[in-house]
Amino acid sequence: MTAENTTALGEAPAAFLSRRRRLNRNSLGSQILARFGSAILVLWAAVSLSFISLQLAPGDIVGLLIGEQLRTPEVEAAIRAEWGLDEPLLAQYLSYLTRILHGDFGRSYILQTDVSGLVLSQMLPTLKLTAAALVVAVVFAVASAVITAGKRLPRSIAGGLELILISTPSFWLGILLLFVFSFTLKLFPVSGDRDFSALVLPALSLGLSLGAVIGQVLREGLERALEEPFALTVRSWGVGDLVLRLRHGLRHAALPAVTLTGWLIGNLLSGAVITEAVFGRPGLGRITVDAVLAHDLPVVLAVAVLSAFIYVVLSTLVDVLYLLLDPRLRNDAREAGR
Repeated sequence: MTAENTTALGEAPAAFLSRRRRLNRNSLGSQILARFGSAILVLWAAVSLSFISLQLAPGDIVGLLIGEQLRTPEVEAAIRAEWGLDEPLLAQYLSYLTRILHGDFGRSYILQTDVSGLVLSQMLPTLKLTAAALVVAVVFAVASAVITAGKRLPRSIAGGLELILISTPSFWLGILLLFVFSFTLKLFPVSGDRDFSALVLPALSLGLSLGAVIGQVLREGLERALEEPFALTVRSWGVGDLVLRLRHGLRHAALPAVTLTGWLIGNLLSGAVITEAVFGRPGLGRITVDAVLAHDLPVVLAVAVLSAFIYVVLSTLVDVLYLLLDPRLRNDAREAGR
């Protein structure tokens, strides 16, 4: 064997590994782009559905958009010009899509204000509540699964508590939390959004039931992971049980829980409407209830489109996280593309 052949053989594994890494990166990038493409399609469908619902709603479109506001020829003319109601249906649809892409949701003729500004001003409190509730859910689920997985008595106690939380409506749990921690113990404010303390009880009310669902799935996955051969190997290294569960077991057990979390994000957004009403918080929930009661359709449509946008963004991030956690998905997609 010549020196040139020996060098070529020595360089082959490195070239192979380099090519494999490039394929992995390309596969991951293409799948992330596919997820974002799907998200754009879902958003387009949500916007289109809002336009179709307006067209199919019983009654005159002008009357629907005016709501309970006094109907005058001037107001009717302004609505027809704003929404292009005198143009063909396709032109109306394209104009509606263009306006939504530019963040223009029209005008509320009941509140006499721009809908985009109104909705955006209330979006931050709702996002704060949703994010805090998601943190509560994840922390509760991880703590419950790690502490009780594989332990009979703690598992039974945790299962009973989770069943109670799942069966309790968020608004009823919120009332109980208000009675105990606000009215009786006076530890947290009753309503408002003044500081972090006003966020604690609403986040617990909204996040605990979601955490109970995720905790059940995460515990089952963790128990299966602790029976895998890698767990025995890690134990043979002298690693403690808690470190084994946190550093090694959770990664294998988290995949079904991450998928479930993506599906349940919509529950957080819908639950935020009731939770904000119970705790007297500002947010999309309050303006949605007010808009529905006042038949303020532009505000209702804007909230629906914006809620779909938030849900799609969060779900897409969960999908990307799922790809990062499970390399097998990238490998499967790469094999399918060959």
